[in-house]
Amino acid sequence: MAAQPVGEASQQLWDETLSRLLNLSAATIRRNTDLESRVAELEVELLVWKQAHSVALEASERENKAHNVQMAALNRQISGLDPVKSQNQNPLILCIIHGDELVFNREFLTEGYHGGRAAAQQLTKAIAEHLSNEDVHLYGRLSFWITVYLNKRNLSETLVLNNVCSEEQFDSFLTGFGHASPRFSVIDVGFGTESAEPKIKEYLQTFIYFPQTLRVFFGGYDVSTYMATFSALEKDEILGKLVLIDANQQTGLVDQFQIHAIPRLWVDGLFMFERLPKISRMLTPLTMASFNSAASNGGLISPQSPDGVLGRVIDPSLPLHKQNPPPCNEHYLMTCSKGAGMCKYSHDYILTSEQLVSLANNAKKAPCNWLKNGVQCPYGEKCCWGHVCPNGPKCFHLSKGKCWFKGEAMHPDSS
Repeated sequence: MAAQPVGEASQQLWDETLSRLLNLSAATIRRNTDLESRVAELEVELLVWKQAHSVALEASERENKAHNVQMAALNRQISGLDPVKSQNQNPLILCIIHGDELVFNREFLTEGYHGGRAAAQQLTKAIAEHLSNEDVHLYGRLSFWITVYLNKRNLSETLVLNNVCSEEQFDSFLTGFGHASPRFSVIDVGFGTESAEPKIKEYLQTFIYFPQTLRVFFGGYDVSTYMATFSALEKDEILGKLVLIDANQQTGLVDQFQIHAIPRLWVDGLFMFERLPKISRMLTPLTMASFNSAASNGGLISPQSPDGVLGRVIDPSLPLHKQNPPPCNEHYLMTCSKGAGMCKYSHDYILTSEQLVSLANNAKKAPCNWLKNGVQCPYGEKCCWGHVCPNGPKCFHLSKGKCWFKGEAMHPDSS
């Protein structure tokens, strides 16, 4: 065989070397591209972790601040006690429950008397565990009290109609709860769902200021109802004594109370997770020409005076709005958030069907304050107040800037 020329051998060697270099270069470029992509992913992941760490750090700082505020209030309280008097004043741990808002679980209610005692014991245990985690020196003998305020009649009917328990089981449950300790009480506030709020506010505003009161646990709170009370306690530097009770961690309204830094006690399994539909005594929808669908809100007429209770009679010589005092629209057409003790309008009148119709029609002539202030109305179609201006989109007062219905959606275009 003839030998391969030197020139051809060199050319082949260079071609092979060049091919290997090209392959190596392509592999290097691919590797660099993969590495750059991975670096970008890691940078994004690092950014996410930094943000998560920042959020966790802020949450920890808020918790520390809340704890410091709480402990400062308690330390001031304890340091200011008279050592001689403290020997005769047992420290108070108080618990108050709005029983209509925070309802005990079905498992306890259906067990009747024994369920009531078991519920009281579990609540006591949860509060004791919460206190054991706090570094507070207790002097003397601890005195622990639980008070439950509720509308027994309404709550019993609600539980029965929602197939939670029977009336007998509920009565036995309340008896068992009260018998669990001489210091545990269940108080029936009587007719009217708003009757408990004034009593609870007075309870908080009185007992939390006692120097021997170390904690007040409060369950069944409502943001709008007690915000002013909480703000007053914060102003007086006494808010550190308050602990809010929730059914579990998902039901706590933490974001609404961040400015107050109120500590929480979550008691899983003791209370119902979801609120039961409220059952109220309603009149049947009225079929009258003047009471159309826009004014009736689907026949939303709320109770007259309860059976067997005497009420005030309307003066027939005066229109409803000129009675002294006038009847409360929200009480008769919805539910009054202020309650009979705080509302300046009357909840005691016995109204006829015609008077309820007139009250509903007149209420629609006044704007809903929620929509008026640009906030979505939580009652929706069940609201007794006007969501739409009765004069329509061509309202004369609107053109002058003097219409009461100031909300953006209160003058919808008819088209």
